[in-house]
Parts: sequence; structure tokens; C-alpha cells
Amino acid sequence: MMFTLVIGGAASGKSAYAEELILKYREKRRTYIATMEPFDDECRQRIEKHRIQRKEKAFETVECFTNLSSVKLAEKGAVLLECMGNLAANERYSPKGAGADAYDAILAGVDALLEQCDDLVIVSNDVFGGGAQYEGDTLAYLKLLADINRTLAAKADAVCEVVCGVPVYYKGGERD
Repeated sequence: MMFTLVIGGAASGKSAYAEELILKYREKRRTYIATMEPFDDECRQRIEKHRIQRKEKAFETVECFTNLSSVKLAEKGAVLLECMGNLAANERYSPKGAGADAYDAILAGVDALLEQCDDLVIVSNDVFGGGAQYEGDTLAYLKLLADINRTLAAKADAVCEVVCGVPVYYKGGERD
């Protein structure tokens, strides 16, 4: 079992790198857990773009906007969860989400995934990279995601940040 947390800023290349990690497991079933809710045309276009990019990569896509614990994998394999930032926002703000219990719900979901898969890669956003001058709900969301990232980093076998497409490992190392 290998658990890797991949973080990075917007358009840093973190998603592409996370997919590369999963693609190294040629003999394993690949599951892509998509967390972006299709709220509007822009979201639907991004989702479609990502589906096209993954089309030839043999991923089974599972959409999960909230309640990650409810995901039941067909069989063990390599799992890519994309993206913790979306999942945290959904859990905190969606009527179907856990609200104030988002942190606990997300971590319970990650634990449930870890029990079901051989390898897990989670993509998350770098928070506070643009400063910390936020207020209200924005600050509360960023703190939630920062807390989740810290907890996941402590659990993970490997943690890397992707900067301009280059992975920089802070814990563990690149997979063979």
C-alpha cells in the first residue's frame, strides 16, 4: 500500500503528475474519484475536458461530491482522488455535505478508501500560497483545507508539491 499526497497551486501540473503516478501501475485497476460538482457551464466544460484527457488512460471514473465514505470500489487497485479542494468545499457548503463536520467526514472517507485500495493518490490545493488576508467563510474554508492537508500529509507515505510541473518531495520519494 502506497499513499501519496500531491499538492500544488492552480495550473501547477499537480493533476497531470498524479495521473502519471497512477499510470505506473499497469496491472492494477485504476479508479478516478472525481469531486467537481457540475454547477454551471464552466464546471461542465472543465469536467468534459478532464474526461477527454483521461479517455485513453483506462480509468474507471466514480463521481463523488460528498460522503466519500459511501464509495465502494469494485476491486482493489490504484485510486486517484481529484481534488481535495473541491471535496472540502462540497462537504462544507453543499446541502448534502457534512457542514461543520466536514473535516471528520472527509478523513473517515479517506480511511475507507485506504482500506479498499492498493495505492491511493490524493490531489489537493496549496493553501495560503497567495497570502492569508482572507475573512469569513473564505478563511474558514482555507483553514479546513489546510487542516485536512496537514492530517493527510502525516498519514501519507509520500508528500510532494508540484511547482511548474516539477514534483518536489517533502516526505517519501518518487515511486519506481
